[in-house]
Amino acid sequence: MNYLAYKNWLSQHIGVKNRLKNVCIGYILFLMVSVRKHSLDEAERFSGLSKSAYSKFLKNHSGLAMQSLANVSRKQAKRIAKALRHLADNKLPWKVAVIIDSTIQKRATRHTDNAQRFNHGKGFVIGHQWTNIIVIVNDMVIPLPPIPFHTKKYCRKNGLEYKTEHDLVVEYITALYLEDYIGTYNPQEVVVLADSGYDDKRIENAIARKKWKFIIALGKNRSVKSEKTYGDTPQSRGWSQVADLFRNHRRVKWQTIRIVTNGTKRKRMDFRTRQIIGYLRYVEKVQLIYSEFKKRPDGRRKYLACNDFKATPRQIVIGYRLRWFIEIFHKEVKMYLGFEDVSARWFLSVKAHVYWVYCAYILLHAQPPGMSEQSKSVVETQRKIRRIIDSKEMSRMRLMLTQFGGVEKYKNELLTALQAL
Repeated sequence: MNYLAYKNWLSQHIGVKNRLKNVCIGYILFLMVSVRKHSLDEAERFSGLSKSAYSKFLKNHSGLAMQSLANVSRKQAKRIAKALRHLADNKLPWKVAVIIDSTIQKRATRHTDNAQRFNHGKGFVIGHQWTNIIVIVNDMVIPLPPIPFHTKKYCRKNGLEYKTEHDLVVEYITALYLEDYIGTYNPQEVVVLADSGYDDKRIENAIARKKWKFIIALGKNRSVKSEKTYGDTPQSRGWSQVADLFRNHRRVKWQTIRIVTNGTKRKRMDFRTRQIIGYLRYVEKVQLIYSEFKKRPDGRRKYLACNDFKATPRQIVIGYRLRWFIEIFHKEVKMYLGFEDVSARWFLSVKAHVYWVYCAYILLHAQPPGMSEQSKSVVETQRKIRRIIDSKEMSRMRLMLTQFGGVEKYKNELLTALQAL
């Protein structure tokens, strides 16, 4: 595939105005190739356009970036969802997974807007928080437009209403129409995955109102009731923490689950689980699953809640492990696509950069006509695109030779180059 054909393919997917096409396609191509740092200085050296052109493009057209991401994600999802398969190689009863998780974008400059101090690991990080929602269709990752977190200071300055992350997630789920992405679907075949940071009754009820299923990790202090206790006690009494519930029901038998990983080494992991049918406070009846490593019972323990009663404990554990897709997504956009490399003062520029990074991620995993088969890694795809870009001059020469008087123009260029030597 030559450079002109690939550039036209990108233009058809992005669909921007002609006056912005060169700077837009140039910025996306820059994000899609491997460089030491995806800064505006590197973008200027890569494409030949000025740094100020990219700076103005990011600051003044964040809305265009968000709309382009929405359009690209819809096109990619519709292309993949033509023949839906069950998740995890047909091991699960669901066909579509919606995964919710947040990531921190470290600030690249001291003078940036909307930055905040976040606790992260053993210390803290100053930067921006993004809540990402990705859709898994036929084991392919499709990022949707993310949710930016606005600080109280930024909201006061720009006349915005301050909302917590959970408020924004509830609004996002309520307004999300999967029909725009995958067409007609069965709501019972959609599962939402999230860790304990999103164990909120409002989020869980918003998912239930959509008639979707959810697998959410619970905090050990989450109030729950067993099915028997729920029928024997008033609604305001009898609630206990989920850790205490399983401790008080030690007679429930353990079930061993063996899972083979998807890596090249194909390791086997052994878990043991216990299952109780119960109720989440202010939510609904669910399956409560207690899971831990069989050979390391003092290691990490997970309390999971699932509102799909047809799913087995094994399917629930395998389904929750699909949440690792979003961790890999975070790793790839930060390592290969310059997610944290933007050094912009205004948060509008930061948002536009993030939206274009996600567009580049989707286009990297798309399959343009004429390109060889799908690569197994982002690095291999970036190498292919670099070879296409390196053939830019050859494509220009071929185009010139096909035009009227093209041979004479090419001869004149060669004479000019020789005289310059």
